[in-house]
Amino acid sequence: MNPDTTTPALPAPMNVASLDLRPSNRALELREKLVDFMHNDVFPAEHSYEDYRAQAGPANHTVPPVVEELKKKARSHGLWNLFLPAESGLSQLDYAGLAEITGWSLHLAPEATNGQAPDTGNMELLHLFGTDTQKEKWLGPLLDGEIRSAFSMTEVSVASSDATNIETRITRDGDSYVINGRKWWTSGAADPRCKLLIVMGKTDPRAEPHRQQSMVLVPSDTPGVTIVRDVPVFGRYDQHGHCEVSYNDVRVPVENILGEEGSGFAVAQARLGPGRIHHCMRALGAAERALALMTARAKSRVAFGQPLAHQGVVQQQIAESRIAIDQARLLCQFAAKTIDEHGNKAAAPYVSAAKVSVPRVALEVIDRAIQIHGGAGVSDDVPLTAMYGWHRSMRIFDGPDEVHLRAIAKTELRKQSH
Repeated sequence: MNPDTTTPALPAPMNVASLDLRPSNRALELREKLVDFMHNDVFPAEHSYEDYRAQAGPANHTVPPVVEELKKKARSHGLWNLFLPAESGLSQLDYAGLAEITGWSLHLAPEATNGQAPDTGNMELLHLFGTDTQKEKWLGPLLDGEIRSAFSMTEVSVASSDATNIETRITRDGDSYVINGRKWWTSGAADPRCKLLIVMGKTDPRAEPHRQQSMVLVPSDTPGVTIVRDVPVFGRYDQHGHCEVSYNDVRVPVENILGEEGSGFAVAQARLGPGRIHHCMRALGAAERALALMTARAKSRVAFGQPLAHQGVVQQQIAESRIAIDQARLLCQFAAKTIDEHGNKAAAPYVSAAKVSVPRVALEVIDRAIQIHGGAGVSDDVPLTAMYGWHRSMRIFDGPDEVHLRAIAKTELRKQSH
């Protein structure tokens, strides 16, 4: 029998990105401010936010007053628009650590610092591809926190993980585009502050698959735009909404094209690079909070004559959680550093790896925390069930696990061919 002469593919050279993952001095200063802001302002405001939402009811999407109060405080502390390098002067690596801290309180902290999805991705698109007029009309108010926006790409009837499937039509008619289609998971569209929808659809179905799509800016009050329903996530309705939206003969000027005709797919990819890392870092922040809740509960709860923290199985769950979080954080930091040094394309395999691994880690840690809390863990007395639902959804949005695994596998298969 012939011996197997297959040799392992060499790992990526260590200079793909510098392994110096230390944040800048300015990022460290902002971190101290942000941690103080979380403890002094955000955590105390959580009860007010939840009480307002409970009294308003799930169908009411008005904004709890405490949100605007927090935004004013964050801005006064210089904790504003940190996500956008052109505004903040921070690197992606710098912002990664700050995004993690905002993940400690997902409903409040990202928006308080004007770093909430989907607005951050939309602002990045307008910054990169918007005309001067588009930036003045939409980017300025978004950066000022005066309005919100939504990203309308996913569709009900097709597998939108492959964006070439999109069926919504954007047809040129003289000086206008006419949009017809049906979208869902248009997050943010139910918020009364949402004034802009970025809609992706096909302008030329006969072009090559990745040149058929375009993005168009649609004011939310344009005739023909109808919010059909707000879709709950694990039985919960978010304040900003995750909406199914119908576009029926929606007419906008041709100047509302974002980029150029046929660039929609490429524009979408540009939107998702750093944004995926931001999502992952916020998820690690949630995992850290779950671990803190877990350890506090283990130390305070007594069963069979001793605190839960004395039980070997509980100690193992705490230790496994710490190891997993720290490993995932290093992967995210390395991906962010690669974006900084070599751009989104070079970082894509690491971003995909983070997008798969981090939600898994977050879910594992949150699930352990739920278990150690017992009955309280599945109640709304602690934030764990809400955290679990959101981070389970992360395995689907911004590309499902399977798509990222496919991309990672293709990278490995290409290595073997050289």
